[in-house]
Amino acid sequence: QVQVAESGGGLVQAGGSLRLSCAASERIFNNYAIGWFRQAPGKEREWVAQVSRFAPTTFYADSVKGRFTISRDNAKNMVYLQMNSLKPEDTATYYCQRATASGPWGQGTQVTVSS
Repeated sequence: QVQVAESGGGLVQAGGSLRLSCAASERIFNNYAIGWFRQAPGKEREWVAQVSRFAPTTFYADSVKGRFTISRDNAKNMVYLQMNSLKPEDTATYYCQRATASGPWGQGTQVTVSS
């Protein structure tokens, strides 16, 4: 059973925007804070942002604070990552899963930002 599925990546110029979507299973969505992570070529996977289960509280890595916004739609079991003012250093494969990174990883969605 697929627990998370990411979509919405693509190629965008620096300064542009993308909105990533994460479809999570009901069990994952209802029981865990959800996070976005990313992995650039040759680098370790890093945490980007997360949203809590209730009265959604959000947290961001310093590198994306003020540019990215994480949100969740409880009716649809969806988590989103709105990415604005994209930079070439945001180029990576983006993943969503439990904020603790303790679950299985999905396929991810590729984001490429050209300069």
